[in-house]
Amino acid sequence: MAAFQLYPAIDLRHGRVVRLWQGDPARETRFSDDPARIAARWLAAGARWLHVVNLDAAFGEDDTANRRALDAILAQAERYAARVQWGGGVRSPQAAAHWLRRGVQRVVVGSLAVRDPDAVAAMVAQWGAERVAVGLDARAGRVRTHGWQTETPLTAAELARRLARKGARVFIVTDIARDGTGQGPNLDLAVSVARAAGPEAQVIASGGVRTLDHILAAARQGLAGIVVGRALYDRAVDLAAALQALEQAP
Repeated sequence: MAAFQLYPAIDLRHGRVVRLWQGDPARETRFSDDPARIAARWLAAGARWLHVVNLDAAFGEDDTANRRALDAILAQAERYAARVQWGGGVRSPQAAAHWLRRGVQRVVVGSLAVRDPDAVAAMVAQWGAERVAVGLDARAGRVRTHGWQTETPLTAAELARRLARKGARVFIVTDIARDGTGQGPNLDLAVSVARAAGPEAQVIASGGVRTLDHILAAARQGLAGIVVGRALYDRAVDLAAALQALEQAP
């Protein structure tokens, strides 16, 4: 399972590290006013990637504080020779290019992928499939966009199939109903996306992780990785121990 990646999540709201319950901005738990310190904590424990979300931009709000926080996180990532996956409100190819040039290794697009699949194809052609991820965030089987506030008629598997034909290879699959709840990730949803997108797809599960068993179960399903948020902040999962368990698992 050495190729399987565990992505500690750093969700940014007004420059602070928070977690939301099922993506609801009214149900926020604040964990730190120092995102760089949190980044250093996860990187020192052995993380090779960080999953950083710009919640303010996702909700269409001013994200100046989050941009400053990202710069500090990128400095920590450079110090540890790690990489940053950045999403939230990246709704144009120009915005994606800005962040990629600024130093993030991968951008995550959601609303743009629904609205303009051809734009995603152009981004993949320009930057490479490893640097562009499609965020597939679903509730009750339907993909949602714009900070999870707008429902579409598409299922995650349908959208993955369409975008795979456009060259997309990296997909981050979140069951919104499980995000922040600790009920366990929806691995059936993630696996359905992997099957729809084809054998070259790299599917990363997200939402609901609470235990080490949840992480190992995702790896056993042949997924490319998993995003872990609240379980780390609540210390339900020890990051260093989880990374070691992944290395040692058959």
